[in-house]
Amino acid sequence: MTMRLSAPFGTRIKRDTRVFFSFNGTRLNGFEGDTVASALLAADVQLMSRSFKYHRPRLGLTFAGDDAATLVTIDHRANCFADTEILCQAMEVTSQNHLGSLGHDLGAAIGLLARFLPVGFYYKAFYRPKGIWELWAKFFRRSAGLGRINPSKQKVVPRTKRYLHVDHLVVGGGYHGMRAALDIANDGKSVLLVEQDPVLGGSLLYSRIDPEGVVAGRLAQELIGQIETNNNIEVMTTAHCNGWYADHYVPILQGHNLFRIRASGVTLATGSLEQPAVFRNNDLPGVMLGSGVQRLVHLYGVKAGHRAVIIAGNDEAYGLALDLLDADIEVAAIIELRAEPVKSGTRSALMESVVERGVRIITGAEPHAAVARRGHLSAIQLRGQTSREVHVAQYEPLETIECDLLCSSVGFLPQYQIPCQAGARLRFDEEDNCFTLDGLPPGFQLAGSITGKWGLDELAPDPNHSWPIFPHPQGKEFVDQDEDLQIVDIVNAVADGFTHVQLVKRYSTVGMGPSQGRHSALATAKITAAANRTTIDETGVTTARPPLRAEPLAVSAGEVFFPARLSSMHEAHSKLGAQFLHAGTWYRPACYPRPGEDRIACIEREVISVRRNVGMIDLSTLGGIDIRGPDASELLNRLYTGGFKGLAIGKSKYALMCNEAGVVIDDGVAARLAETHFYVTATTTGVENVYRQMLKWNVQWQLDVDITNVTGAYCVVNLAGPKSKEVLARLTTTDLDEDAFPYLGVREGEVAGIPARLLRVGFVGELGYEIHVPQTFGRHLWEALAAVGARFDIAPFGVEAQRLLRLEKGHIIIGQDTDAMTHLRELEMSWAVSRKKPFFIGDRTTAEIDTTRMTRRLAGFTVESANRMDVPQESHLVLEGDRMAGRVTSAAYSPTLDKIVGLAYVPATSAEGDTITIRVDHGHGLQATLCELPFYDPQTERQRVPDISVAVIEETLAERTSLISGSRSDLENGVVIVDRTLSDRCGIRGRTAASWLESLSMLVPDKPNRAQVQKDGTLLARLSVGEFLFLGSSNYLGSHPDGADSNYSLPRADSHAWLVVSGAHSRELLQAVCSIDLRPRSFLDGDVAQTLMFGISVILIQSEGIFHLCADITSSQYLYDALGESINSMSIEMMLKLP
Repeated sequence: MTMRLSAPFGTRIKRDTRVFFSFNGTRLNGFEGDTVASALLAADVQLMSRSFKYHRPRLGLTFAGDDAATLVTIDHRANCFADTEILCQAMEVTSQNHLGSLGHDLGAAIGLLARFLPVGFYYKAFYRPKGIWELWAKFFRRSAGLGRINPSKQKVVPRTKRYLHVDHLVVGGGYHGMRAALDIANDGKSVLLVEQDPVLGGSLLYSRIDPEGVVAGRLAQELIGQIETNNNIEVMTTAHCNGWYADHYVPILQGHNLFRIRASGVTLATGSLEQPAVFRNNDLPGVMLGSGVQRLVHLYGVKAGHRAVIIAGNDEAYGLALDLLDADIEVAAIIELRAEPVKSGTRSALMESVVERGVRIITGAEPHAAVARRGHLSAIQLRGQTSREVHVAQYEPLETIECDLLCSSVGFLPQYQIPCQAGARLRFDEEDNCFTLDGLPPGFQLAGSITGKWGLDELAPDPNHSWPIFPHPQGKEFVDQDEDLQIVDIVNAVADGFTHVQLVKRYSTVGMGPSQGRHSALATAKITAAANRTTIDETGVTTARPPLRAEPLAVSAGEVFFPARLSSMHEAHSKLGAQFLHAGTWYRPACYPRPGEDRIACIEREVISVRRNVGMIDLSTLGGIDIRGPDASELLNRLYTGGFKGLAIGKSKYALMCNEAGVVIDDGVAARLAETHFYVTATTTGVENVYRQMLKWNVQWQLDVDITNVTGAYCVVNLAGPKSKEVLARLTTTDLDEDAFPYLGVREGEVAGIPARLLRVGFVGELGYEIHVPQTFGRHLWEALAAVGARFDIAPFGVEAQRLLRLEKGHIIIGQDTDAMTHLRELEMSWAVSRKKPFFIGDRTTAEIDTTRMTRRLAGFTVESANRMDVPQESHLVLEGDRMAGRVTSAAYSPTLDKIVGLAYVPATSAEGDTITIRVDHGHGLQATLCELPFYDPQTERQRVPDISVAVIEETLAERTSLISGSRSDLENGVVIVDRTLSDRCGIRGRTAASWLESLSMLVPDKPNRAQVQKDGTLLARLSVGEFLFLGSSNYLGSHPDGADSNYSLPRADSHAWLVVSGAHSRELLQAVCSIDLRPRSFLDGDVAQTLMFGISVILIQSEGIFHLCADITSSQYLYDALGESINSMSIEMMLKLP
């Protein structure tokens, strides 16, 4: 390690631990704590990358992750900043953006064509002859980018998102940031202090503010010690603040984690970025910022060169000179750019110390050009000082000084990006040559040099040279080293008419590279202002949008949470070998294949079983909506196409819903349970939209009705087949005869000892009963039906068999046989529309459509073939000659009819008996014949109830089961999750619910989102003005609330799981996954929050230090698993207590 310095240099490295890695195949080593860049420089690697456009050699400028010169590929991860990536064992590092080897890049030949590639050249050429652009575009796109992604080598790394609430957020862990954090914390507020480096201290850890070089380090240790002992301050290091959003919502990126911070106030102490001088060849390896060299020396113990020249525009350059001398680096000269470096006839202490050590200080000169030897800096040419112009024609050559390190310290730019995102305005102070910020939002503060004030006391002299820009007649003075943009490029952009700085950016791409203008914005503003002959304040800088730094898409996405819903019969399906499919968030059994049985054979067997005997299918995924109130029938009458006011109690009716455009959006069945009470089903994937539509329209109509989504509250089994009555009759006392329970009838009673709601339906074209029971009884119902039905050869059937059965009967599926343009007339479903009522959603459009010429219709077709390979697929085209005339929506081989049947959109003029051509795979044409629907049982004979009497009712003991399964683990001060899903609870809703509960001597919370412990220890939570959730025994509630002063009960014991979370880290766990502020001072005992966790709705209640979670019961397993994953990622131990 020829460039490594001995202690005390290198405060971040541990010299007793070697770390081995490779760079472009060469085995190297560094120390623990090194960055990749510091280890490479310590190994005397003098070339790290190639530039974007001209493939010029690059080594590094800032060594703080602020420029593209240090971008490399690490372990197949492209575009990693080598100066911020901590060195790890066996790390494989490769350079980027070169053709051939890094040292002999054939791509550098493009530099010879630089004169033919002016700014915006791709807008001015390559458009003649016609069509030539397509060829050039491919070349430009291949040339774009720096690193190359290898998807096959990418490692899957867990990414998490966490919520965090604090009183005050301080960004920046330097002197001013630490002081601000301490001052705020001493006022009793909680503070989160965020620092991008691995340790606090900021520039105090490497800069020199006194001749002896001890003050900065001592100050840093003192402040760090005070912060470590302050209980109100939490510190987050190696973390980046990546933006600011309304109400002080701030994303913090730390490693693979994204923290979503919500603070009452924000203090930004991110300091300023040192700016490079602009001169010819200022991008050569060996040309660095002074602060970058100081980082290498002090933090990593690395010499960046042997003989240095310093370009000085402030006193900080003299502190740099002293650091270089202490590191045994010769300082050949300091080029002093200031006309009056001595203030009031007195040198600064730093300058005086440099003079005492015999360093040559050159005045009246400026850099002319850096000279290269074998691709690295070898000397700097000086010239006499010139005027402040963007062009230079005459100059006075002075001398050439040999050096292998050229450092500049000429000025700083406040990190304005986040304040400007918060609404601040950037102004330029001509006197101090610096941008300042004003117009900050309430609660947003700045501290330190970001304010445009300098020094520990913010009273130090201005460190910014007014014009550190030195044009050269031959160019190559790089303003933006990311994009290889020169002074002439900015000037020409203005000359081409793009005078506004925002247009300069878009035309020239200045500031669009990895550094996002952090080292080009100031110089660009100055050059643009000079070219326009305006002020820098009028010119401004380009807009800085979030994210502030590159953010991996995987981090933005976070953990992959797919909310999963399982019915209470899911475990039973799994034991039967079911293959599952996704239907929205539900897992549904597609089919139940037996050993050695393929999928098609399984589906056909299930279909035949239903047609010949009896089958049962889990329909718990069907949407369920409970509607109560005097205007319940009026609401349905307006929402659906049919008429519901005259629907008799105990009867149901097909319900079809359209939108305002007359497009069919959902269907189901509406059952009237009482005069003012309806139960409406909806499609699995459409129920949420239907529920929202109901709420939306009722907000406008203001009907006296209450709407509740009870989808998860009920487990539903459809018993279908000619023997279904024989099975059901052995489990219920309900009269199932035709007269007592006709088609589309609704009855409430018991099945297998369970309270049940029975609907007589025929979706699959056979005698059938939908059995709706409370969700926790689902497994018991399934097992009881299977046991009783065994003697009748009962068999479960899945979604695929159900779809084939309904296709044989000619029933449509919304979303499969319809699209976003389908209206009732195309479906030939005008029978579902009542024209006797004055209004329904979409009625005007439907009436207009009925008078217009129709272009297509949905029709049935058959193919007289038993070959399963001939079955068309969904969306196969229907052709008329060579013209597309329609498409297939559903098709399958029917084992019942021994032929292929299907539905397709065909021309409206086509008729039954016509032949259509369907274009199937490989372009083949399949001939099909249009026919009337349904294909099966057109007279509906199969749905009549057979005259069978059952003398013996088989009694079963109803048993409730939780939907959560888990295992125990040892617990030490972790999290305990208790499943109380089977405990008593209920919901109560009504206008006078509060007074009704008070009449029962209950302690009622005085406002929504509060909970009250009752005398017997149970809990009553108020969710809204008229809705309550009771957790605990409900035996003493007295009379049933239904009908009492318009109050009624909600099936919360069936619709919601109940988890109790406790333990030392319970609050920490829930805060991480919940956007609500759960800190003890904010979320008090008895508080209630209705929020989201892992993408599902959760009711969160705190009572006596314990958290109660109530969520959709069908998502309870998913919620528990997600909590477990979060616990594991937070290294917290947990235990699940099952009932």
